[in-house]
Amino acid sequence: MISLNEFLILAAMLFGLGIAGIIINRKNIIILLMSLELLLLAVNTNFIAFSYFLKNEVGQVFVFFVLTVAAAEAAIGLAIMVVMYRRQGTIEIERLDTLKG
Repeated sequence: MISLNEFLILAAMLFGLGIAGIIINRKNIIILLMSLELLLLAVNTNFIAFSYFLKNEVGQVFVFFVLTVAAAEAAIGLAIMVVMYRRQGTIEIERLDTLKG
């Protein structure tokens, strides 16, 4: 049986990988979005682990809300990137520093 500590270590490693992806790579928007998804996955892993070990289903219900927001965030983020690529021909962050309406 996997213990709570092993779940928390896994979540901490996922969270650290997400933070490292955000700090190290500041040029590619797609990798930034993937790193953000890793952060959300780590939080969801904690919710599921505590929900299972505390015999409380509230954490599992909360994960569905987080997944819904993450899916919406990914869809909107990718749509914005497609529009920016069509207008400027690149998705490099250094060249996209101005957003005009």
